[in-house]
Amino acid sequence: MTLTPNRYITLCQLSEKLGGRSRSSIYRDLENGHIPNPIRVGSRLYWCEEEVDEFLKSLR
Repeated sequence: MTLTPNRYITLCQLSEKLGGRSRSSIYRDLENGHIPNPIRVGSRLYWCEEEVDEFLKSLR
């Protein structure tokens, strides 16, 4: 069994996945707990793509 490493996406890529949501809308969604929390690497934020995909599937 081989493990596939998680892929992390940037804010721009997250915006595309969410249908072009604006930066401020994404931060508002974070505050309200509507999207998974990111991880911080230095000053940048990254989201685990698998977590975002699972979250989007749960909305259906």
